[in-house]
Amino acid sequence: MSEESVQALGDAIDKAQKIVCFTGAGISTESGIPDFRSPGTGLWNKIQPIQFQDFVSSDEARQESWRRKFSGDRSFSDAQPNLGHLAVARLVEMGKCHSIITQNVDNLHQDSGVDADMVIELHGNTTYAKCLDCGLRYELADLQREFERNNQVDPCKACGGLLKTATISFGQAMPEEEMRQAQRAIENCDLCIVLGSSLTVYPAAGFPEYAKRLGAALAILNREPTPLDDLADIVVREQIGPTMALLVGLN
Repeated sequence: MSEESVQALGDAIDKAQKIVCFTGAGISTESGIPDFRSPGTGLWNKIQPIQFQDFVSSDEARQESWRRKFSGDRSFSDAQPNLGHLAVARLVEMGKCHSIITQNVDNLHQDSGVDADMVIELHGNTTYAKCLDCGLRYELADLQREFERNNQVDPCKACGGLLKTATISFGQAMPEEEMRQAQRAIENCDLCIVLGSSLTVYPAAGFPEYAKRLGAALAILNREPTPLDDLADIVVREQIGPTMALLVGLN
């Protein structure tokens, strides 16, 4: 562990009053959830994602999407928060962290005890479904029973709209309210800590850079280099869970 950079991150946390934690897939790989883009191991290397336009226009694509959801990898549903999530939750509990902006869809920040209102999900949430028209929430267990019974998921019972997991798919517009919330959080922070993001997926990855441009300190804790390393005040290339747990006193 690079003691100098870790100590610098600890000092920055001690000094800060309004932290935003910006989290990516790397914080959840320690919970057994594979990331999407790593060469050779990412999920999108194994299976071609279904584009949003195809989901909306093709019943076949929709039912294939549900088939994948209900017969695929159990890593999301079985995952539990790890030390990284718990450390972020501790920062919230301490009154240090006021917002978590996440690219993840796994609900693990909420499962770690953080109030859902403090978690800004830029790419949605895969643990439930919503109607694309009226926004009515549907639980996946109910939809799975329906799919296994009828080999399809029927339209929304309230308005007839299409049902989809509450994630942002390729080709789908970013959620406007969450983007506004993230912008406000960044504009009011004095330290942005990036945890486990490659910072290559835009527009989400623009938020840490925006924080730095506005005068906040920028710290990046990620196992691999990122495009913003040269801009950051602190770069730590270590495991997220053990490092953050040490810094917030969870060890």
